[in-house]
Amino acid sequence: MDLSKAKTLFIAAFIMMLTFAIITHTEESLEASIRGLEMWWEVVFPSLLPFFIISELLIGFGVVTFIGVLLEPLMRPLFRVPGVGGFAWAMGMASGFPAGAKLTARLRQEKQLTAIEAERLASFTNSSNPLFIFGAVAVGFFHNQALGLLLAAAHYLGNVCVGLTMRFHGRKQEIKEDRHTSSYQIPSIMKAIREMHRTRLKEKRPLGKILGDAVLSSIQTLLMVGGFIILFSVFNKLLAILKVTDALSYFLSFLFTFFHLHEGLTIPLLSGIFEITQGSKLTSATEASLMQQAIITSFILGFSGLSVNAQVASILAETDIRFKPFFFARILQGIYSAIIAFLLWQPLYDSLQAENPQAIPVFFIAETQHWVIAYFGKMVQYGPMITLSALMLYIILYVKRMKQGFHL
Repeated sequence: MDLSKAKTLFIAAFIMMLTFAIITHTEESLEASIRGLEMWWEVVFPSLLPFFIISELLIGFGVVTFIGVLLEPLMRPLFRVPGVGGFAWAMGMASGFPAGAKLTARLRQEKQLTAIEAERLASFTNSSNPLFIFGAVAVGFFHNQALGLLLAAAHYLGNVCVGLTMRFHGRKQEIKEDRHTSSYQIPSIMKAIREMHRTRLKEKRPLGKILGDAVLSSIQTLLMVGGFIILFSVFNKLLAILKVTDALSYFLSFLFTFFHLHEGLTIPLLSGIFEITQGSKLTSATEASLMQQAIITSFILGFSGLSVNAQVASILAETDIRFKPFFFARILQGIYSAIIAFLLWQPLYDSLQAENPQAIPVFFIAETQHWVIAYFGKMVQYGPMITLSALMLYIILYVKRMKQGFHL
């Protein structure tokens, strides 16, 4: 039997086993589905939709090209990507997964990136947003506002380290294609304006069509994201019920013993490999030391879970951007973030706590708990209404496009 047939049999057997598990554990699967749906319905959809729509408009009207010209001298030497990558990086950090991959794919479709540059860019623009790190994880799970500083520093420095590492990705291929990117120019405002104007003139769609396309594309992506969130929520629950997680944790415990990590962190880590929210929550409930919890949580946030990886794989599949470099970068960021969290524990968290525990959050974190709780409260209250309204708008626009297609 060749490898291809073996792969087919494995996939078929896995899907059949998953189907059988869902049928035999209907109640647990339903509860996990509802939990995943609530997360998407109340928070993910309403929080990501504005970023996606605005990003589409900024790309269409040439604003991203304007930003790219100005950031070229920074992004090209550091990460070997065009200046437009700075926009994807900033939006990825502000809005969270999988915005970085979505924007990278969009820039590739606009031919503002080569395939190699897009693979480099996607590798380090995938990150959690600050609200999730400070609010959901630090305050919500650990009830420790100051820990958010350490987790955020480890996470975003890990992003930078991944970008600096992946700058060497595809270098040989670029040399063979005779691509020279060693000359950099001082950014010019006038040149940036000219390029923005040229990009806008290339856009032949009327304003209404641009807005409609932006809404349709953004909602389609978020529907896909919601499907993956629900699927992996159910999958994670079934693994726990079938004791697969327990079996894997037994083998992982030997590695944890070698690194002097608490064995109780094995199951949270495995859960986090599939879905970051559940993994981070379980990590905060263990009896391990806070430093070890921070290290494991940093790895989970850096790797971002198979759920997010699957979302990104689906987005990148619409282009010629390969998924393997992205997945390798996720493993790298998990490792980098865990190491950085360990190295920064003493200078960033421990020493400041020892000097004055109340002094850490003075400039930012003192109000974190208040506004984060208020934000999530408003999101839970109004999020479903925003989601429902957007879905109704999506249906109207989609039906309208279908009718126009029939008339043609």
